[in-house]
Amino acid sequence: MFMEQMDYFFNPKSIAVIGASRHPRKIGHVVFRNFIESGFKGKLYPVNPNAEEMFGRKAYKTVKKIPGKVDLAIVVIPAKFVIQAIEDCGKKKIPAVIIITSGFKEVGNVELENQLIKTLKKYKIRAIGVNGLGVFDAYTGIDTFFLPRYKLERPEKGEIAFISQSGATGSVVMDWMAMKNYKVSKFISYGNATDIDEADLTEYLARDKKTKVICAYFEGVKEGRKFYETTKRLSKKKPIIVLKGGTTEAGTKAVSSHTGSLAGAAEVYKSAFKQAGVIQADGLEEIFDYARVLATQPMPKGKRVQIITDGGGFGVLQSDWLIKYGLDLAKMDKKYIDAMKKIFPPYVSLRNPMDLTGDADTPRYREAINAAMEDKNVDIVLVIVLLQVPALTPDVVDVIAEAAEKKTKPVIVVSAGGRYTEVLKKALEDAGVPTFSYTEAAAKALKVLCEYSEYKRGK
Repeated sequence: MFMEQMDYFFNPKSIAVIGASRHPRKIGHVVFRNFIESGFKGKLYPVNPNAEEMFGRKAYKTVKKIPGKVDLAIVVIPAKFVIQAIEDCGKKKIPAVIIITSGFKEVGNVELENQLIKTLKKYKIRAIGVNGLGVFDAYTGIDTFFLPRYKLERPEKGEIAFISQSGATGSVVMDWMAMKNYKVSKFISYGNATDIDEADLTEYLARDKKTKVICAYFEGVKEGRKFYETTKRLSKKKPIIVLKGGTTEAGTKAVSSHTGSLAGAAEVYKSAFKQAGVIQADGLEEIFDYARVLATQPMPKGKRVQIITDGGGFGVLQSDWLIKYGLDLAKMDKKYIDAMKKIFPPYVSLRNPMDLTGDADTPRYREAINAAMEDKNVDIVLVIVLLQVPALTPDVVDVIAEAAEKKTKPVIVVSAGGRYTEVLKKALEDAGVPTFSYTEAAAKALKVLCEYSEYKRGK
């Protein structure tokens, strides 16, 4: 029953937009248009008491007038009219609603939110919201984010799900993910958690076949014990990465006026996360550094890393950060070192880091990467590829992607530069190879990957 009810939010066959509008600047207009532009295949009904027709479709004064079944209603009307709209949904037997409307407990209107909760329970309706953006599903075309697509790009289909208590934070992250070519399965902005909360969404995503990693930003959880027990039960099944807002005194004060949540002591959350197997991130970029590695890479058997680089300085910096984060530098088997000595110039350093030098070309990278992939003394291959060197051609991307595609060991890339470098980094991301601009970020992501691998193995 739980999965069936939750599926109405992500895979409905019919949707009513309560508050659909002809006016391009109205939220109801943008939401309705998003469904048209996303290619939603189901039935779509505009609900507006003052319109006969909208977007070339018949408009309805209330959801009760819509013929046939409605799986999901999206509510984008002023707060004072929401209760009546939910009453109408209940009488129409609509099982799920997304309430984008704000003006409830986050602005001190606790009584109205309590009345809403009673109405939802009365009709056994499940709700996401209030005071949130709702749902974006890259696979089904569900898109209730009221931000126009020309202003906020939508990411492509992927395996990372993101839950955000804050609508603004969620929307910026989604736009940024699209620009960076990071891919997403589902994006949920749930606001005040009036009904469905963080634990419910985590439970659903843990069972979702299209999601490999669950990411979340929240300021406070609705039910601490429920969230703790849910994540503890599910964290070995799928990685759960959380960025907690309101970890300082000033941040805690800001939380109460944002979503009406209680932020709670940062130390309590940190301890609970650790006990539940939840990975805590310190920033938005860090969430996706961890998520990209965990979503695309196989679990390493150990923490011995082989660095392959064409820039000695970058190799040194990378070595420092790996050691600082508790990883080890691999010592490759002599037979692979001897084989490379026969084909590489004598000035190439075959230690760790392996420095292919500034005249490195694609064939040299291929030999080095293949040797590291085959060597049982290497658990992880970290490729630093500075694409500015003259002999290196764009097909180095294919070489790295082919090695990563084997899924026998984690393969990640560090590459820094300008526009040319960014284009090739996007191609690597598209091939499922996580790329980093900074050596510290790469080392920290690998630390998390190794720790999660150990956690799954029960070490």
